[in-house]
Amino acid sequence: MNEFRYELIKECKDTGARVGKIHTPHGVINTPIFMPVGTQATVKSMTSEDLVEMDANIILGNTYHLYLRPGQEIMDKAGGLHKFMNWDRPILTDSGGFQVFSLNDLRKITEEGVEFVSHLDGSRHFMTPEKSIDMQNSIGADIIMCFDECAPAGADYEYTKKSMEMTSRWAKRCKEAHKRPHDQALFGIVQGGMYEDLRAQSVKDLLEIDFPGYSIGGLSVGEAKDVMYRMLDATTPLLPKDKPRYLMGVGSLDALFEGVVRGIDMFDCVLQTRIARNGTAFTSHGKVVVRNATYKEDFSPLDPECDCFVCRNYSRAYLRHLIKAGEILGARLLTYHNLYFTLVTMRKIREAIMDDRLLAYKREFFEKFGITE
Repeated sequence: MNEFRYELIKECKDTGARVGKIHTPHGVINTPIFMPVGTQATVKSMTSEDLVEMDANIILGNTYHLYLRPGQEIMDKAGGLHKFMNWDRPILTDSGGFQVFSLNDLRKITEEGVEFVSHLDGSRHFMTPEKSIDMQNSIGADIIMCFDECAPAGADYEYTKKSMEMTSRWAKRCKEAHKRPHDQALFGIVQGGMYEDLRAQSVKDLLEIDFPGYSIGGLSVGEAKDVMYRMLDATTPLLPKDKPRYLMGVGSLDALFEGVVRGIDMFDCVLQTRIARNGTAFTSHGKVVVRNATYKEDFSPLDPECDCFVCRNYSRAYLRHLIKAGEILGARLLTYHNLYFTLVTMRKIREAIMDDRLLAYKREFFEKFGITE
């Protein structure tokens, strides 16, 4: 019996936005959703208990990093990633493709797969669609990804076309290699760079193979945001309404709204955790760079409108001190707040869709946050 199912709850009257529920073996995911990224079996500086407390419905794991360390044997012996990291809610894993292709000079692409050099120790590896799926079967995530090639933003038409066609062929191989379709939903990944006709062809190829969900890859890779939105406008309407749609690697607050308006259900990004480690926080009135000297004697909360435990208990001055002193706690507290703030924003987006006021909420948020449309 397949325990994976998408339930459409409500469609926005004025946009492509929708509220839904994704049913998985490890629980229900309320969409639209932001997924914190746990690259190496941890969302940096967060415990599983922290993530439950802030009501993260689902988190990500990274196949490339888990394959290199701790490795497939440990994943198998641990009984999968859920047990290994003490997380009993849904997990999504990427295929490792994006990380492998990011290695540039350290990898060689062929029809069979990709030869690459480990960034950890220089050891040589060969990742195929079958190997990626086998590793993801060991990880045991509720939602897993096909192995794809992510063409660079500036790639020309011919390169992008060949890359997209190979991604389609790899998608077939991934589906054939998938050993746990009963409890792991395998998503196809739409590619095609910044070319609308290639995106449309990629969707057509993947629909013929038939997956329980579809990801949109190859965006937010250096192109302008208006180009990304144009690709979404051209791609999302072609995807089936009865299956979830996941925009990979996108999580800036403006892009979350713009993606939702265009019918996207799932997002992930390292932005929230990365800027926290650099001393920056999202707040109701825009970004606050806590490390700046202006907060040295500011004993007010990080965000007076936020009810997370960081904002209830710690001042901007104290957080600045921690960041300036290089204390681990500073990164931890800002990470907690940024994730909490983003998850609450997504909850409010869902509520706005249910109340038929998404565009009004978007305008209010952008104005307050200082985002120009």
